[in-house]
Amino acid sequence: MTATARGDTPTVTVATLTYRRAHDLRDALPALVAQVARVPGAGLLVVDNDAVDSARATVAEAAARERPGLVRYVHEPTPGIAAARNRALVEAGTDLLVFIDDDERPSADWLSLLLGAFAEHECVGVVGPVISIFDGPVDPWVTAGRFFERLRHPTGTVVPVAATNNLLLDLRAVRRWGVTFDQEFGLTGGSDTVFTLELAARGGRLVWCDEAVVHDVVPADRNSRSWVSRRAFRMGNSASRAAVHVAPGPAARLGQRTAMAGRGAARVVAGAVRAATGLLVRREEAHARGTRTLLRGAGMLSGALGYVYGEYRRAA
Repeated sequence: MTATARGDTPTVTVATLTYRRAHDLRDALPALVAQVARVPGAGLLVVDNDAVDSARATVAEAAARERPGLVRYVHEPTPGIAAARNRALVEAGTDLLVFIDDDERPSADWLSLLLGAFAEHECVGVVGPVISIFDGPVDPWVTAGRFFERLRHPTGTVVPVAATNNLLLDLRAVRRWGVTFDQEFGLTGGSDTVFTLELAARGGRLVWCDEAVVHDVVPADRNSRSWVSRRAFRMGNSASRAAVHVAPGPAARLGQRTAMAGRGAARVVAGAVRAATGLLVRREEAHARGTRTLLRGAGMLSGALGYVYGEYRRAA
């Protein structure tokens, strides 16, 4: 039964998590405020994940221009994005929660489109596409490898897993099932993968809304071969670790380790062959895409064997 069929008018909080990105946050806030201001009963929550409350003044400045209560700030000093995501779950206090990153910009009617998809489909969450835009020139090798391209689906497609960079959640179901973001993945990435896999394991459907686009602003220091290579490895590593983590029981976990190790090894071999061939025949696309496959496979294999890659680890 859909939300509309139940006669519900669910309340909603849009949450953005931030960590020492004052410039991104300052640019993002006006667009996010404009989205929530058009939806009755909606509000914006900013969760500051710095050890000190470095984003407080930026959020206070934006909140002062709006009606009281529209923009809220909370400080979550526990390191790691899992802690910040869990704080958003607690602080929202609404029926629905929508996650969007502080370096993303929503398209027109983004929030209304997510809410419309939730009303139309029986689901626990709605997932939207993320399209990268670049702050500066991009290495042609990175473009050839399609490192910033993400899968898209027809609206209404049920997807098994999602990231929190464009995700609406029914908090009523999340609270009922007691699902939270696992701190084990707080500094490695993948806590959103584990979270949404656990929702799916409980029967929660995640539905795709292809019209609810957000644009990811990619800074110049991420338009490099070294950064995208590290990210490809991390994504493979966290994917394997997440699959093993959610498996029900020792036998299932062993099965997942074996399966993910096999898949990772196959990717390593196929990627290495493609990358080497591309290098020999001077085809940049083949070399770049083969390298991406190899690195993703190496991450999957290492994760299946228990290696933890801490992409978001912080200096003391």
